[in-house]
Amino acid sequence: MSDDQQISRRTALKVIAVGVGTTSALPLLEETAFGQHRHPREPTGQMPSQTLRFFNAQELATIAVISELIIPEDEHSPGTRSAGVADFIDLMVSESSAEVKTLWRDGVAAIDRLSKEKYLTAFSEATHDQQVSLLKSISKAEYKPKTIEERFFVAIKGMTVDGYYTSQVGIHQDLRYKGNAYLKDFVGCNHPEHLS
Repeated sequence: MSDDQQISRRTALKVIAVGVGTTSALPLLEETAFGQHRHPREPTGQMPSQTLRFFNAQELATIAVISELIIPEDEHSPGTRSAGVADFIDLMVSESSAEVKTLWRDGVAAIDRLSKEKYLTAFSEATHDQQVSLLKSISKAEYKPKTIEERFFVAIKGMTVDGYYTSQVGIHQDLRYKGNAYLKDFVGCNHPEHLS
């Protein structure tokens, strides 16, 4: 092989790694589920999209409300509705195991059941204060969840954070990530206990 046709070992490994990574990620990339992407209704998504993958419209409305209560819009950045988190959750759960699907479906039903018992209305139609009160009572057992609604709260909180901070809204508007930046100097840590 001539010098023009030779490839370094490092370059070959990079090509192989990219090829394997890309091949295994193709189903996810088609759905734009990860990375710096737009969720299905971002940035204008005030309500979940009508492209339902797993949840029905009422279930997705409940998920949208809970997600927005976990990461609401504030003066700093938009909330989960603008980031399309409900649609992200719908996509992720639709691609999950039967056990995960059961947790989510039963969890949403449990939240609505509790809301109807306490407030005589579905969770998504309850007042803001009623919704917050219900979630506060469920979240008390977050570190040792036992009931279906407690386990569901842990799941939706984690998925909300994942969905929000993998969206363009979460990455660029909330975290204000600008990408890799050149640093002229790296000052390092200046805590007294680390100076030596």
